[in-house]
Amino acid sequence: MIKIKRTYDPVSKDDGRRILVDRLWPRGLSKEKLELDRWAKEWAPSTELRKWFAHDPQKWLEFQKRYKKELEGHEGVINEIADEAKAKSVTLIYGAKDQIHNEAVVLLDVIQKLIDHR
Repeated sequence: MIKIKRTYDPVSKDDGRRILVDRLWPRGLSKEKLELDRWAKEWAPSTELRKWFAHDPQKWLEFQKRYKKELEGHEGVINEIADEAKAKSVTLIYGAKDQIHNEAVVLLDVIQKLIDHR
């Protein structure tokens, strides 16, 4: 099982492996409080793409296309997470206020499609 969760939501034992997928560390949170297993900032959108998008819902469709293109260089790790999510819970952690238009939503979609096609 794979899911997404905001950094400011409480940690749960049901989260399983917790992976922060933001390029920037979330404000006001310590490493201890987040209880992460990994900070995968290399999976996050590039600084240029992040700044261009600026969480503008009108740019959402184009952001998804551009971000998926950037993710093409990370197939190995994404496959590894997809395999792991078949056996246990994996939670992608993100800091954005917008729960619908953020990189974790796109990454979840990419990984879920890999799982579904196996």
